[in-house]
Amino acid sequence: MIAIRHPRAVGRRAVLAAGAAAATIAVGRPLRAQAKIPCRIGHSEGIGTPLTDAFETWAKMLREKSGGRIDAQHFPASQLGSYTQNIEANRLGTIQVTTGGPDTEEKVAPEIAAAGGAPGFVYKDEAHVDRVLQGELGEMISQVARKKTGVEFVAYGEVGFRHLLTKRAATTLDMAKGLKIRVPELRVWVDFWKKLGLNPTPLPYAEQYSALSSGVIDGLEADFFSIKGFKWFEQAKFLTLSYHWFLPKAVRVNAAWLDGLPADLRTMVRATAKEAFAEQRKVNRAKADDALKDLQAAGVTVAKLSDAESAKWFGLTKSMFDDLRAVSPETKTVVDKILALRG
Repeated sequence: MIAIRHPRAVGRRAVLAAGAAAATIAVGRPLRAQAKIPCRIGHSEGIGTPLTDAFETWAKMLREKSGGRIDAQHFPASQLGSYTQNIEANRLGTIQVTTGGPDTEEKVAPEIAAAGGAPGFVYKDEAHVDRVLQGELGEMISQVARKKTGVEFVAYGEVGFRHLLTKRAATTLDMAKGLKIRVPELRVWVDFWKKLGLNPTPLPYAEQYSALSSGVIDGLEADFFSIKGFKWFEQAKFLTLSYHWFLPKAVRVNAAWLDGLPADLRTMVRATAKEAFAEQRKVNRAKADDALKDLQAAGVTVAKLSDAESAKWFGLTKSMFDDLRAVSPETKTVVDKILALRG
C-alpha cells in the first residue's frame, strides 16, 4: 500500500524542518558573535584633539592586539551623550570606556578630586603632574575610583592647562568681574570662580558654542585644543593665559567589564592604555604652542596674566585647599601628598 500523506502534515513537517534549520543558524550566529567583546569608547573631547586622536589609536590597538576579540568602537565629541551622561553610562557599564578628570568624583570620592586639578593652582607644571599621576599616588587614586565608583583609571591623558576665553578683554579681575563663565556641573568649579568675583554658570560641555552665541554666557575656560576644535573662538575673541587649572584626563574603564575579560586581555588593555596615553601626553605638550598660534591666526587676542594678577587669583582661592583637607582624613592625606610633590 502506498501511504498518502495529508498535505497539512507535509506542510507542518516542512515548517518544523525549516524552523529547526533557522534555529541552528540563529544559534550559530550569536555563538560566533560572542567571540567579539564589545567595547564602546564614548567621550566629549573634540575631533582632531590629541586626546581624541589617542583614543582612536588605542581603539585600533585593542582590536589588533586582541586578535579581533575586542570590538573597540570610538565615539568622540558627545556622540553617545553629554559629558555627564558618558560618565554615568561608564559607571553603569553601558559605555565601557570614557574619559574625565578625577575631579568628577568630588561627591563620591572627594579624596581624589584634587588630582583633577581642583581647586585650581594645584599643579606647578607638567613635571609635577607626572610625579603625581605616573607614580604610586596615581595608582592609589585609580584604586579609590575603582572601589567607590566601579571605574578603574587604567591610564592618564591630559588636555593641559586651562585659560580664560571671553567676549571682552579680561586680563584683570576688575575687568572680569561679573562675567558669566561656563563651568562644569561640579561644585568645586563653581566655588572657584565665585571666589574670583565672576558669575559661574554650570552648563553641559556640548552647549558651550550655542551658549556663547546666544549670550547665555560671556566666556568659558578651557585648553587651547578644545577652544580650537570646538570653534569657541568664533564667538569669543579674547584669551587670557591664566594657567589656573591643569586638567588631567583619566582613561576610565568600567571595572566589571574589565574583570570579565580573560586574563591576557585584561593585561593587554592596561598595557596598551598606558602606551597610547604616554604618547598622548607627549604630543599634547609638543603641540600646545602650535594650537595657540592657530588661535592667534584666527583673530584671537592673547594676553598673559601678570605675575601680580596671578598671585591675586591664587590668594583669593587658596582657602579651598583647607576646605578640601577638612572633608576627611583621606582627603587631607591626598592633598598634602600632591602639594609635597610640587618640588
